[in-house]
Parts: sequence; structure tokens; C-alpha cells
Amino acid sequence: MTAPDVARLGAAAGPRAGSVRALFACYGLEVVHLPPDADLPGSYWGDAEAGLRGDRLYVRDDTPLHSLLHEGCHYVCMDDARRAALDTDAGGDFIEECGVCYLGVLLAPEITDYDAAGMLADMDAWGYTFRLGSARAWFEEDAADARAWLATQGLLDDRGRIRYECRHR
Repeated sequence: MTAPDVARLGAAAGPRAGSVRALFACYGLEVVHLPPDADLPGSYWGDAEAGLRGDRLYVRDDTPLHSLLHEGCHYVCMDDARRAALDTDAGGDFIEECGVCYLGVLLAPEITDYDAAGMLADMDAWGYTFRLGSARAWFEEDAADARAWLATQGLLDDRGRIRYECRHR
């Protein structure tokens, strides 16, 4: 099977990788860029999918941007106890997963040459499923619960803007 055509990270020294490191540094998450043939520690899905262990997000040049955003947002959205024991499986419940997806779309424009539309298209291409049939429809018409959850966890302010802080409770 051929991997879907989605945006990928690219070279460690490139502007995209630098923007990813800067984005997650404000959350205390270190991005570790590994060589092209390296296994990704903490990768739940394997292959090129981003991995999480402790306060490290593991990526390669071929890691999809949606994958590293999703895993990075899991780190942001989990509570302190789960974050302290984090190794591969981020866990969480349904509403947290929705919050992770929503936050990923909000953070996508922080990455050089990427945006929310690209993130939503990549989510569809990769096979994320939403009851309205597409990531865009979910984000625009059916994600009030995800927004509300992010706000109650202190991840969005009262105007819906990103707070750039991890969830603590």
C-alpha cells in the first residue's frame, strides 16, 4: 500500500523543522529529529508516525505533519500524571481525543508552509473519521464540544485563543 500524499516534516535543518521545534518548546516538549532509517521511539502506529516518550516527540524527515501535531497535542492535552508516565500510548478519553484533533488544527499555521486547511485535508487523506464525513465539516460544524473541553482545561482562553500552556489537572 502506498502512503497517502500528505505534508511531511522535511530536513532537520529546514525552516519547517525549526518552526515545529519552536512551537513545542513553549509546551516543554523537545522535538527529536532522527535519521531517515531510524525507528521512532514511542510511535504508537510505527513507520513514519511521530512517537512520544516522556517530554520528547520523535520525528523523521518523512513524518507527516498531521502526525507530529496530533502526538504533540496529546502531550499538551493530557494531565500531569499521564504526562509523567508517557511512553507510546497517550491514552485519554473520547472528548480529549476530539480536543487533540481540534488543537492540532489551531496549531497547524504555526508550522512553516502549513495551515489549518492543509491539516484538515491531510487528516482526511490519512483516514481520520468524523460523523459529518470530513475533518473540515467536523471542525466547522460539529466541534463545539472539543472547543469547550479545551477551554475548561485551560488550553484556550475565554475568546478561544490558544494559551500555549499544557493541561495540568
